[in-house]
Amino acid sequence: MTTSEKPKVKTINRLKSMYALRAEVDKMYAAGEDATNTGKPVAWVMLGQWAEPILTAMDVISIYPENYGSVCAAAGKAAPFLEASDAEGFPSHVCGYARNCFGYSAKMKELGGAIPPSAPMGGMPAPTLLVASSEICDARFKWFQALGRYFNAPLGTIESPYPGLKESIEPGTDERSVQFLIAQLREFVTFLEQLLGRKMNWDKLDEVARGLAGINRLRWEINRLRKAHPGPMHSKDLWSSITAAFFRGSESKAILDGFQKMLEEVKQRVASGESALNVPEKFRLSFDGLPPWHSLDIFDKLAARGWNFVIESNYRPYTPVNIDLSKFGDPLERYVRERFQSTNNTLEGEYTPEEAAAVRDEITRTGNSTILQIKHVRDCRCDGMVIHILLSCRSASLNLCAMQQKAVDLLKVPALVLEGDMVNASLFDPADVLKKAEAFEETMAYYKQMRKEAGIPW
Repeated sequence: MTTSEKPKVKTINRLKSMYALRAEVDKMYAAGEDATNTGKPVAWVMLGQWAEPILTAMDVISIYPENYGSVCAAAGKAAPFLEASDAEGFPSHVCGYARNCFGYSAKMKELGGAIPPSAPMGGMPAPTLLVASSEICDARFKWFQALGRYFNAPLGTIESPYPGLKESIEPGTDERSVQFLIAQLREFVTFLEQLLGRKMNWDKLDEVARGLAGINRLRWEINRLRKAHPGPMHSKDLWSSITAAFFRGSESKAILDGFQKMLEEVKQRVASGESALNVPEKFRLSFDGLPPWHSLDIFDKLAARGWNFVIESNYRPYTPVNIDLSKFGDPLERYVRERFQSTNNTLEGEYTPEEAAAVRDEITRTGNSTILQIKHVRDCRCDGMVIHILLSCRSASLNLCAMQQKAVDLLKVPALVLEGDMVNASLFDPADVLKKAEAFEETMAYYKQMRKEAGIPW
C-alpha cells in the first residue's frame, strides 16, 4: 500500500466476542484428528439436537458432515468432492451437504481411509460409528445408509416426532412426543453401551444438557436485542458462531462463557446505539433460507450499500422451556423436557395471551399460521427479505415463497428471491445478486411508503 492509498474500510462491524466462538470450528476438527491418534471413538452425526450430549457423555467425539460441507464451501474446496459424488452415481439434485460428504468419503476410501490432502481444516477422520436422524432433511436416513459403501461402521438412528402444526396444539400431542423421544434416546443409549462396552455417564449428560440449555437461553436473549435500531448484530456473526452453539457440547462451559460475552457486547451496542455496520443503516433485512457459504463476501458488498441483515429464519434459538426439572428423576426425561421444542411453548413464551389465541385460531381454521412464519420480520421491522431458494434442499426452501407472499400481503415487506445452493458455488451468481440489489432498493422504498399509508408503524 502506498502512502496515498487509504486502507480498505470493513463495512460490517463484527462482534469481537464472535471470534472466540468461531474458533470452536477449528477445535472441533482438531479434536477429531486427536481422536484418530489416540484411538478415541469418532461419530459422524447428522444435524439434530438430541445426539450430541449423549455422545459427549459417552466420551465419543462428534463430527458433523453438514457443517463440514459449509467449511468446504467457504474454503472454496467443495467442487472436487461434488464432482466425486457425481462420479459415484449420486444425483446432482441431492442435498449439497450430502454430495460433499459422499465425494469426501469416496476419496477417503481411495486413500485407504486416509484424510484427503485437499481437505480444509484437517478434514474429518474416518468414523467409528454413524448417527442418523429423521429431523428436517429429505436425505436423512438414506444419506447415512449410503455411507456404508465407504465405511464399515455401525449405524445408529434417532427418530424425532414431527406432528403437523394443527396436531401440535391439540391436547396430549406434546406429552406423546416427549415420551416417544425418551424411548428413542433410551434405545440409542443402549446401542452405544453395547457398541462401546461401557455405561452411560448420567452425571455428565446432566452437565452437558444444562450447559446447552443455558447456551440456547443466551442466544434467545441476544436475538431479542436484535430488534434494536440500528441493528446491533449482523447475520454473519450469527453464522460464524452457530457451530459453537450446535456442535460443541463437549466444551459447553467455554461456549456458555463465549455467548455470555456476546450478550454483554450486544447489550452495550444497543445502549450506545452502535450499529452492526460501519456505514449508515439504510435498509433492515431478514435472510431466509440457508446462506451461500461459498459467497459470504456478498454480504460485505451489500453492507456497503447500507443493507443490514438484522435477523434470519434459520438457526434461531428455540423458546426456553421454563419447567421445574427437579421433579423428574430420570436424566433422559429431564434432558428431553428441557429441550423439546413445541408450538405451545413458543406461543406461551413469545406472544401475549391475545396474540397466542389469534395464532391458535388461525392454525385451527387453516392448518397453518402466517403470524408464526413472519414474526421475525415484524419484530425486527424489516424493510425487506432476501430469500435463498436452494436447488438441492427442498426442506429449507419449501415454504419460502409462501412466506414471501404473506410478508407482502400483511406487512407490505417485499422479498428479493435468489436461487442457488449452500455448497455448490456454480449455482450462485454474486454479480447478478448485486445488480438485483440495486433495483430492489427502489422496491423497498416503494413498500415503505405503502406501509406508511397502511398505518404499519415502520
